[in-house]
Amino acid sequence: MAEKLMAEKPMPRTTVLAALQCAQEQLGIDRTDAQVLLSHVLGRNRTWLIAHGDDALPESGSAHFGRLIRRRKAGEPVAYLIGRREFFGHSLSVGPSVLIPRPETELLVQQTLEGLPSGAQVLELATGSGAVAISIALARPDVFVLATDLSNTALAVARGNAQRLGAKVTFAAGDWYGALDAIEFDRIVVNPPYIATQDPHLQQGDLRFEPPTALASGADGLEAIRVIIDGAPSRLVPGGCLLIEHGYNQGDAVRTLLEAQGLQHVCSWQDLAGHDRVSTGVR
Repeated sequence: MAEKLMAEKPMPRTTVLAALQCAQEQLGIDRTDAQVLLSHVLGRNRTWLIAHGDDALPESGSAHFGRLIRRRKAGEPVAYLIGRREFFGHSLSVGPSVLIPRPETELLVQQTLEGLPSGAQVLELATGSGAVAISIALARPDVFVLATDLSNTALAVARGNAQRLGAKVTFAAGDWYGALDAIEFDRIVVNPPYIATQDPHLQQGDLRFEPPTALASGADGLEAIRVIIDGAPSRLVPGGCLLIEHGYNQGDAVRTLLEAQGLQHVCSWQDLAGHDRVSTGVR
């Protein structure tokens, strides 16, 4: 009954706290999600919501919140609803044309920055929102960062993020290494699609709304990873390394592929859940 009411008309005039309670208790919206959405509507942070729970919710705010709650109930990701996502301490604009940056991908940035020499040349493939390339460039303005993507729409998002955040990143359009001239890099970093195309998770939760080409890659999820690893040795300077994010259960397979291409010092780093998440090999 509550869902039908929400589908037919906006929330009735109410207080901040009552609106949040309605979203959570009657409609089953996660508490944090409800707070983030209402914070977005009101232009206030979540601490303000708690301190002003008895304040009346403006009619326009109630209507806007009601629309967002309905869309969240239907499964749309919160990041797309508010148009942004925090990553590595930066607020990035995101939309349905780009993958939503995940916390585990911060490990890819951290390991790329580890021991990165001054003046290094860094390549990020399939940049999407630009989260990784921008984070590297902001942390190390002394290095050259080139980011590529096949999607011009994604590149527009990434360029906008870089400009707004003041990150010095060069962007190029192309499929994997197809966007490049004969340049060799000290680091190649990539968070490629790595989910099997028939994986049922693609039809669940937020994944249903994200670009499929940024998520799935072949029957075993390793199709793009093979292309990336095969092309890496000729694009790395001697001593340069490839860092690649992958699925929680793909560490063994990725290390085998790295070794098959003659890369040295192959190893993996674990995410906070203890799963292999980023693997590397050195030319």
